[in-house]
Amino acid sequence: MALFVKICGLTTETDVAAAVEAGADALGFVFAESPRRVTVEQAATLTSEVPASIVRVAVMRHPTLAEWEEVESGFRPDWLQSDVVDFDRFDCGARVTRMPVYRDSPGLDADQIAREQRVLFEAASSGIGERADWELAARLAATTRLMLAGGLDPDNVAEAIRQVRPWGVDVSSGVEKRRGVKDPIRIAAFVSAVRELEN
Repeated sequence: MALFVKICGLTTETDVAAAVEAGADALGFVFAESPRRVTVEQAATLTSEVPASIVRVAVMRHPTLAEWEEVESGFRPDWLQSDVVDFDRFDCGARVTRMPVYRDSPGLDADQIAREQRVLFEAASSGIGERADWELAARLAATTRLMLAGGLDPDNVAEAIRQVRPWGVDVSSGVEKRRGVKDPIRIAAFVSAVRELEN
């Protein structure tokens, strides 16, 4: 089975080059409050030479319509990743694919997730290595295309895939040297660990 791999929180040319070279399917750029936050101009510059086959993802959290419009016009992402409630407030348009984020929480609506075309499922907090509930994720992955995030790294991603059977995986802190600083070696190891399961 082919798995979709997203490397998130990229901030430098080295990060982007490492993710592209490793064979990532998508690159995530954070516009929410984070040590990995980039400006619209930075994201546009960093992706100016990225092959069109690689998905460029704007990662936001509770943006205003004006904030989204600035990112959409200046960065031109392929996908918008944001909390599911954010899509109730505005439409990201026909050109951009929505990737609603569902967080591991007591009030999670499994029926709503089953109606989605694709979702990102992660722990309650983003970007800090907190692991989502894999048993719950496995149940959800049986109903929709689920991208698993939260606490993944090169050492555990293979087991996560075996347990959850997701459509894709997303990593940020798990491929860093220190908070907010990506490690090209860990990026390559993460993607390699995923691809080995496809054979």
